[in-house]
Amino acid sequence: MQLYLLALNPTDSVLDGFLPAARRLGLHVTLLTDRPDPWGEPGSLGDHVEVEGCDVRDHRAVISRIAGGRRADGVFTNSDHLQMQGALAAAYFDLPAKDWRAALRTKDKAEMRRHLAGAGVEPVRSAEVSPGQDPAARAEAAAVPYPCVLKPREGVASEDVVLAGDAAELRRHCARVRVRRPADVLLVEEYLPGGLHTLETLGDGRLLHLLGGFRTRLSPPPHFIEERMTYVPRHPAPVREQLLVRLAALGVGFGACHTEFVLHEERVRLVEVNYRAAGDQCDLLLADLLGVPLFDRILSVHLGRTLPPAPEPPADRAARIDYPCADRAGTLVAAPEPMDRRENGLHQTYRPLRSPGERHPLHRTNRDYLGVLRTIGPGAAEVDRAADAFLAGARWEIAP
Repeated sequence: MQLYLLALNPTDSVLDGFLPAARRLGLHVTLLTDRPDPWGEPGSLGDHVEVEGCDVRDHRAVISRIAGGRRADGVFTNSDHLQMQGALAAAYFDLPAKDWRAALRTKDKAEMRRHLAGAGVEPVRSAEVSPGQDPAARAEAAAVPYPCVLKPREGVASEDVVLAGDAAELRRHCARVRVRRPADVLLVEEYLPGGLHTLETLGDGRLLHLLGGFRTRLSPPPHFIEERMTYVPRHPAPVREQLLVRLAALGVGFGACHTEFVLHEERVRLVEVNYRAAGDQCDLLLADLLGVPLFDRILSVHLGRTLPPAPEPPADRAARIDYPCADRAGTLVAAPEPMDRRENGLHQTYRPLRSPGERHPLHRTNRDYLGVLRTIGPGAAEVDRAADAFLAGARWEIAP
């Protein structure tokens, strides 16, 4: 069977999750990307994978390339930036696909806000800011209160997401973002109080499995860097009900989805909906924790297969994932080696994201992650002790 996989840069999800799953499913993979070089030499990803250059941000180029190749049995992408293109290409060939309109609504944060408000589900005051417009004036016109959040309309990974306490601060933040994003439309929206959480789902168009979620620890304001994710097997029923109403309004229900929301006084409000599997190795942790071939199941629904019964949330296991972050720009001169250990019911994995000798600026996003620590164990206390011990004993040294 032939799978077309759309991607940009290599990610852990693709390299350690989806490509091995494709091999287990007996799939031949044509990986379409506009950046072939980072994927390595021909054959380096396995004899079941070939990499081909394609303007994957243009759905017309994707459709043309697929039409000229092997007959497709499935089209798939786990990229935030390519969900609509993948959905349109799959629909063109009458293959199982996400609704392209849902892919657009979830990628475009302003459209998500408009659509939810129009459906009477969740009004959030917000305003788009085009290049040359005054963000404070736009916020005032839309009655957005302070503090407010400035973010790219189609951004990812908390990049250029910042909290502003007043109009002057909003203008300063906007000016800094404009240096990096001179042509992008930005979004100003009201700050949503409450703890940050996620819901992880997988659907086949008929069934929707709730796979639990995470409670997220963020860096201090004004930035929103995810520093720790603690697994939550099952959110309370009223929370699940509110989330499902919102996802249904957006048209979300096929394939994997990673939904971020805040919970304040039992009220759910969406932060963003990433219509793909959770990144930053959360999906790898989920697969290990749930004990199911998660990546195989995600690919299978894109081949038209129905989901088996939902996995039961593990009542006797706990998990968390930690992201040591750089706190300054400079060259990494010392860091822990990769680690993988299993003992006494505990599974702990550390993977570096930077190597000694690499020099980086300070981004104030997940681009500052130095590594990822995944810890699974028989209980929350055991997991916390093991993770805290590793982090206390590890050393990351950054020279100016």
